[in-house]
Amino acid sequence: MPELPEVEVVRRGLERWVRGRTITAVEVRHPRAIRRHHAGPADFADRLVGRAFGPAHRRGKYLWLPVESTGTSVLGHLGMSGQLLVQPEKAPDEKHLRIRIRFADAPPSAPEAAGTELRFVDQRTFGGLSLHAQVPGEADGLPDAIAHIARDPLDPAFDDAAFHEALRRRRTTVKRALLDQSLISGVGNIYADEALWRAKLHYDRPTATMTRPRSAELLDHVREVMAEALAVGGTSFDSLYVNVNGESGYFARSLDAYGREDEPCRRCGTPIRRRPWMNRSSYYCPRCQRPPVRRTLPAPR
Repeated sequence: MPELPEVEVVRRGLERWVRGRTITAVEVRHPRAIRRHHAGPADFADRLVGRAFGPAHRRGKYLWLPVESTGTSVLGHLGMSGQLLVQPEKAPDEKHLRIRIRFADAPPSAPEAAGTELRFVDQRTFGGLSLHAQVPGEADGLPDAIAHIARDPLDPAFDDAAFHEALRRRRTTVKRALLDQSLISGVGNIYADEALWRAKLHYDRPTATMTRPRSAELLDHVREVMAEALAVGGTSFDSLYVNVNGESGYFARSLDAYGREDEPCRRCGTPIRRRPWMNRSSYYCPRCQRPPVRRTLPAPR
């Protein structure tokens, strides 16, 4: 599933190619792609045609585009295989095309976008688009459906001190906490493993043992690995994740832990291990990332 860097790459593409464009037609080709818009395909289309999209925003793994002068926003989630593509109107339809949005004009920032349309393509149909009311008082048009999602570590308003206090209160393990979208959003399995490797922390480290300096260091590594991934377009293991122009990211070549089972650790040379974890896998170095010592209490006398 795309994580924060991949979704941010798509957001930047939407900001350049879609922002400010007036919608002339919406075609929903598969109802499952708008299943979270309970009023149905016709209502979804009717409420968009004739309106313009505002600036593209992201929180964690969610994208949204405010619909100007309506108090609503189109919320997008890519799921496992969703793609938001900007294509020439005459380009052949993709096999798994689910939604098509056409425009009357090109955005001022990208005159080359004239004659292009926005397509939502999704092989597995786990992702989708939906229209939601905006949270009152939120200048960016935050959809009410994701108001519970925490800010992400690249958000200037992310509160590091509050994160540390919440982390200590969770009484869980550090990787579970990193994937808890109500605590910190945008971090998935790949970047959690990468940040933990850089911080030399085992994925099962109890959050109650995390000191403020250690949680600050972990946050620094989360931000570093995401910034590096963003710089090369994110991580693509197959053709399912691409940016709005259909291009793949290249951070997979720089991964230090994830997907490197039995390959030598880049720090110490010890083979990287993979362990089953919550229906997924965790990759770690058994030497650099020592498992926590499980202390047992003496039996009562």
